Amino acid sequence: MNTNLQSGGGRDREFVFTDKDFERIRQLIYDHAGISLSPSKQDMVYSRLARRLRATGINNFRDYLALLESNNEAEWQAFVNSLTTNLTSFFREPHHFPLLAEHALKQKGRHPISLWCSAASTGEEPYSMAMTMVDAFGSLTPPVTIIATDLDTNVLAKGEAGVYPVERIEKLSDDLVKRFFIRGTGAQAGFVQVRPELRAMIAFRKVNLLSNDWPIRGPLDAIFCRNVMIYFDKATQLKILERFAPLLRPDGLLFAGHSESFHNAGHIFSLRGKTVYELARPKLPEQHHAHQALK
Repeated sequence: MNTNLQSGGGRDREFVFTDKDFERIRQLIYDHAGISLSPSKQDMVYSRLARRLRATGINNFRDYLALLESNNEAEWQAFVNSLTTNLTSFFREPHHFPLLAEHALKQKGRHPISLWCSAASTGEEPYSMAMTMVDAFGSLTPPVTIIATDLDTNVLAKGEAGVYPVERIEKLSDDLVKRFFIRGTGAQAGFVQVRPELRAMIAFRKVNLLSNDWPIRGPLDAIFCRNVMIYFDKATQLKILERFAPLLRPDGLLFAGHSESFHNAGHIFSLRGKTVYELARPKLPEQHHAHQALK
């Protein structure tokens, strides 16, 4: 049965929003970005997309979704930007960064370090990776390149600019702030900008992880894919992990989010430490036979 959801959260809604509308939106964002929206996200979806109806001057969801389905490229981008969540901070999940530094230093003198931050959001994560590399190599210009990607073009633009309200750096040490940020003055008072040397290490690019063609070339020393897999179903997760594997060096690392686990991909990645994975080692013939004998 199709329920009229004009009222929600205790107040009347500006636009009629039906179950059918929500199901169409769920299917569109899944097909385009692999994001699985749970039924509990209905109010969030309405709130975010109601802004798009106002911006486009469209007064109902049926016509708005018809606009999307006509392949209006600009509105598709706005639609995706509206529904993607971009919660991030500098040195989020801090236990990962010493491991990244240790791993990079093991490669010192062998080859330049290549890193991929696959859900860069507004840039705090790739800049945390860059700061880690500067400290690891003791140089503002370490032999490191970082590609930072996201589906949302708005947050990528913010990341590339590297400008943040001072509140974003409040939890960082005074030493880090002094070495890696420039405080704004005048009209820019209350903001900081990441040092140009860090910005030069990072290339920001739009990448849809569901796309058939990623502009990413290996071999990579590490991939950060943290707190994005939770939005994908298991089949989509597996597909992405299968594509990550050949991009990594044999000893490369995959960093995942604190609530993510890839037990269903044990043939591709094995757990090395707390939410850090390495490529699974193929079983030796004698291991395989022993396993068979135990069955």
